[in-house]
This record gives sequence, C-alpha cells and structure tokens, in this order.
Amino acid sequence: MTQEAFAAAWAEGALVVDVREADEYAAGHVPGARLMALRTVPTRCGELPSGRPVFVICASGNRSKSAADWMNTYGIDAYSVTGGTGAWARAGRPVAAGSHEHAA
Repeated sequence: MTQEAFAAAWAEGALVVDVREADEYAAGHVPGARLMALRTVPTRCGELPSGRPVFVICASGNRSKSAADWMNTYGIDAYSVTGGTGAWARAGRPVAAGSHEHAA
C-alpha cells in the first residue's frame, strides 16, 4: 500500500494498526492508530474486523509486512503501508504522540 493511497484511506477513517513497540508508538504515530505490537499479532488477530480493510504500519514497512501477511492468513483484509510511520512523518502528515491507544 503506497503512502498516497494510505493517506487517502486514513482521511476517510480507515482502521490503522501500528505494530511497533509501545515506546515507539508513544514517540509518534499516525493519529487514530491502534497499537498492536508485532509479537502480539498472532494472539490478537481476533480483535480485528474481517469485514473492512486494516492498514498495518510500523517504522519503515518491514514489521507491518510480516503482520499483514499473518493477518491475511486469518481472513483479515490487511495491507502493509510502504515506508511506515517514518515516510508518513517525512511527508509532513500529522503525527500524534503519547501512549493513548485508540479503539478499533
């Protein structure tokens, strides 16, 4: 999923799952993103809806690719965001800080 396509989906209220660790998330994340550390994805996939796309993001795109692949095996329509939160921030898009998690 390109940054541009993700930005459009985000603007329309897409479900975003950040698979980084809590400290990385707290340092800066896509506003509205739900924290689900990569290591917890296998046990938490059931928390995600199967009827709508899920956009998975990390720092650069590596962890989100693994997480999206895992989610897809569980029937979740998941997409890894290329370039991750780093590319999102470098493009001048909004970044939220703090550890408040948003519900899906």
